[in-house]
Amino acid sequence: MFEQTFKNIDDILHKDAGCGSELDYVEQSSWILFLKYLDDLETARALEAMLKSETYQPIIDKDYSWSTWAAPKTADGKQDHNSAQSGDDLIDFVNAKLFPYLRKFKNEETSPFTIEYKIGEIFGELRNRISSGYNLREILWMVDELKFQTSKEKHELSHLYESRIHRMGSAGRNGGEYYTPRPLIKTIVKVINPEIGNTVYDAACGSGGFLCEAFNHMKKSAKGVGDMEILQSRSFYGKEKKGLAYIIGIMNMILHGIEAPNIIHTNTLAENLADVQERDRYDIVLANPPFGGKERDEVQQNFPIRTGETAYLFMQHFIKYLRAGGRAGIVIKNTFLSNTDNASVALRRKLLEECNLYAVLDLPGGVFTGAGVKTVVLFFDKGQPTENIWYYQLKLTRNLGKTSPLNEKDLAEFVALQHKNEESENSWIINVADLDSATLDLSAKNPNRKEETDLRTPAEIAAEMQDINEENTLLLNDILSLLQ
Repeated sequence: MFEQTFKNIDDILHKDAGCGSELDYVEQSSWILFLKYLDDLETARALEAMLKSETYQPIIDKDYSWSTWAAPKTADGKQDHNSAQSGDDLIDFVNAKLFPYLRKFKNEETSPFTIEYKIGEIFGELRNRISSGYNLREILWMVDELKFQTSKEKHELSHLYESRIHRMGSAGRNGGEYYTPRPLIKTIVKVINPEIGNTVYDAACGSGGFLCEAFNHMKKSAKGVGDMEILQSRSFYGKEKKGLAYIIGIMNMILHGIEAPNIIHTNTLAENLADVQERDRYDIVLANPPFGGKERDEVQQNFPIRTGETAYLFMQHFIKYLRAGGRAGIVIKNTFLSNTDNASVALRRKLLEECNLYAVLDLPGGVFTGAGVKTVVLFFDKGQPTENIWYYQLKLTRNLGKTSPLNEKDLAEFVALQHKNEESENSWIINVADLDSATLDLSAKNPNRKEETDLRTPAEIAAEMQDINEENTLLLNDILSLLQ
């Protein structure tokens, strides 16, 4: 039922003049889903208060509640088409009254971690793009049929929402930045193994995939109400710069069962690392930071190692925010291991001296659908310098792509060998003392494999050449900024 409802909603949005892509479909259905979720949450809280003989004060005023404007019902509980607004009247109400009302919540809350603040933040970031009030009316009736009340319903809805985010990853308008393949995230979480009581942090959380999977992993060992309260309110923390990603991340975490996600809408890199104190640090860092971007000079000044590469700035942020003894799993471009510019070498030195980089997972091209870049995953603990690094090179007998994506079975051998740091045809160990002290080149060069013919497609080779050109441009910009 849920899957067909989502498909029907997309079909309506596809016909609407205000929505032109998968990103629009996800954005617009997200705010509607959020308000329906909020109504179900209010209903549950009101019932709970009644059972305790307490009075419940609703978050949303009656004039703006779901049951008043979105899905009014007759006395027998059926859809009241006579009193339901439609057409221009509905669009006028949403744009001129509903959204302004919801935006005010942010100004009335002091903590960004309340559901009220999230309401104001979300509706301050987006606008209604659905131009036809008749299309919106159809969608509202459909969404009203969805229920967020049982764990089974939330699980099915979260699965469908993940599928929408996945499709959005290939939709243009930089949609790919919102999606990291879930088999890869699950594998990283499995290796890092966060436990109840740990704080988990992603400073570039996008759609919240790492935080959602960490929640799924940790709740398996939850015992009783106390553990669930810790998971709900004191375990998962994220930051996100872009408005749409922030909204999708909030909705994704809610659908996974986290009622008021601790995600802040901010430019993480604008923070001065010199101001970070012990209370600001986290036990676990899980992230796939954006790469290839360019931050302003004043932002670069917040970091000891100045560079225009956003991923390198995020790496410094993660190391700083990780508590002593904390663990991290970070996705980054494989060129981080070998670039010879000053910033790359300095960052590798910082990582090796301040952290124990105990494992590197070398991934093939095609893991990220639509992107030709090759990536690695860095696994490290903070507090002790690195002595030995265990590498695993993922070799597959097929080319990865939209029709043949990465799956958890592909990574099963990596997980099994990593626990014991075993050497094999695909894995090996290097001693940091044997590295060239000038370059600290960490390239994933498998000594157990013979040279192989390059099986990449022309498109993959062209994409890698474009990545190299972008890196060279960033490096040139860095040099020019230093000369100014």
